This record gives sequence, C-alpha cells and structure tokens, in this order.
Amino acid sequence: MTPDNEKQTDQVDENVPDDAVEETPQAEGTSAEPVDQQERADEAAARATDAAVEAEEAADEAGTETAVAAAAEAEEAADKAQNAAAAAADKPKREKSRKAREAEQAADQAEEAADEAKKSASRTRSRRGGRAEEPKAVPVGLEVSAQAKYVRTSARKARLVCDHIRGKDVVEARKILAFATRDAAKAWSKLLESAVANAEHNHELVGEELRILSVHADEGPTLKRYRPRAMGRATRIRKRTSHLSITLTPKES
Repeated sequence: MTPDNEKQTDQVDENVPDDAVEETPQAEGTSAEPVDQQERADEAAARATDAAVEAEEAADEAGTETAVAAAAEAEEAADKAQNAAAAAADKPKREKSRKAREAEQAADQAEEAADEAKKSASRTRSRRGGRAEEPKAVPVGLEVSAQAKYVRTSARKARLVCDHIRGKDVVEARKILAFATRDAAKAWSKLLESAVANAEHNHELVGEELRILSVHADEGPTLKRYRPRAMGRATRIRKRTSHLSITLTPKES
C-alpha cells in the first residue's frame, strides 16, 4: 500500500462518527454480568425449604402413607440443598458452580415430592367430599372383598403368590406383587386394585390405610383337552382354573 493510500484511509476513518461504530451483538439469553453462584445456590436452598414445608402441610392434611413418604423425601432433598449451598461458600469458582447445580437438582426433587404430597392430599379431600374436617369413623370390623373367577392358572400356583401378601398392608402388597416373578402375580395385582377401588368408592376409605385380612385361591373347573400320542392313543390335557378372593380391612380394626 502506498503512503497516499494510507493517508486516504486514515482520513476516512477520522470522518466516521462515533455513533456509527457497531458493537458486537451479545448472544440472546446471556447476561452481561456474571452469575453469582453463591446466590444461585442460596435461592435453590430456599426453594427446596419452601417445597419441604408445603409437603409437610399436605402430609398433615392427607394423613396417608404416600403423602408422608413424599414429605420425608422433600425434607431430605431440602437438607441436601442446604448442605450444598453451605459448602459452596468455601469452594473456588468452579466448585461453587458445581455445588450450585447440586442445590438446584435437590430443589427440583423437593418440588416433585411436594407435588406428590399435594396430589395425595387432593385425592383424600375429594374422597371426603371437599371437606377439610376429619373423615367419619370407620366401623369396627369392616371388611371389603373382591373376587376373580375362572382365572387361567392353577390354585396351587396362585397360592404360592398369595402367601407372600397375606396380612400385609396395601402399599407393601403392591410392591411385593410388582416384583414377583410368577404370572399369577398379575391376577393378584388386578384383584387387589379392584378391592381397593371398592373400599374407596363404596365406603369412602383411603386405600393406603387398608391391610389384607385374608386371601385364598380355590380350585375352579378344569378344561379337558386331548393331544395325540403314539400308536393312535390320546392323552388328556387338564387346563386348570381357579377362583381368587381377597378381603381388606382398615389397619385400626
């Protein structure tokens, strides 16, 4: 570039007004100021604490095992968030960001648990007809039954499953049947939910407050089929069926 061209370029640059200088656009969604990681962690801890308080209030209103377990989970998550926020104060910048992230994750868990407790309280409130007062007294010795007939499994195989849930409460029985490996567990699980629905709809009871009083499997009719064997003979195939019964009662009785 010749000296004349350099002078011309300098003159052009001097003539450009200050307002015409374009600034580099900032990416959308980013803040000009750096985020205070300690403040971020403290906000997450406060959010988790509020969720734990709401979960505890919902558990007190519902009084069900589901709501109580959700409140305990929310309280544990709140403690985790507070510990993460306290630990972030003594950490360097990179570690402080990680602790803030942990506090936010714990706060999200606490809010999810609080939502579960609120849903349980709402279901309990709807069963009570929208009233906030205590439910009516349960008659002593109340029993709610459900039956499933002509189930395509033998009574012996059904008894191997029902022996594990006899005398258990509904919540524990659900867990046992959910992880049982036998096919008969599916029929027992459906029957248990049917009995719980009968108790909630017909007697305004809370399903989580029930226990299994008795379960039994009786033999049903046997379907007879035949299969061909050697030398023109036929062999009988017995397809067993069973009748399943389950009876629930409140835990207090």
